[in-house]
Amino acid sequence: MRVRGFAIKLGDDIDTDVILPGKYLVLTDPNELAKHALEGLDPSFPKRLRIGTIIIAGKNFGCGSSREHAPIALKYAGVRAIIAKSFARIFYRNAINVGLPIAECRNIYDITENGDIIELDIEKGIVRNITKNAEFNIPRPPELVLNILRCGGLVRYLKYRISKS
Repeated sequence: MRVRGFAIKLGDDIDTDVILPGKYLVLTDPNELAKHALEGLDPSFPKRLRIGTIIIAGKNFGCGSSREHAPIALKYAGVRAIIAKSFARIFYRNAINVGLPIAECRNIYDITENGDIIELDIEKGIVRNITKNAEFNIPRPPELVLNILRCGGLVRYLKYRISKS
């Protein structure tokens, strides 16, 4: 469970309404949702996202409504992981449920710039800014959370568990 990508740095209190504006909640295709990821923050943002993006954010990322569309849009837009100083509780769980790796690390935010190469090893509990040659320890998630992420989300995890019964 190691991911590597290029940093896109965001600030504090990025809410689900800017991650995916409400007018797109009628969409059901994850690839269509992806076309509007972070559009509420900057209309050109979806074009800046690319496969291999790791979002580095400030505190309270994902605050606002409990819509699971927000982490789905980010995942399908190419975001490999989100590392923030802190997350809104429901967004944190929604991200895990859709199979999007997510981690809290207060220290990486201040040293990271857009375009830095970031690596998250969630199983070992390590976040690295490769560009700045900096490494930080993070809490390792519980085994259940890791298993959900390994399977690609909660639905796939449950299907796997049922098939093993």
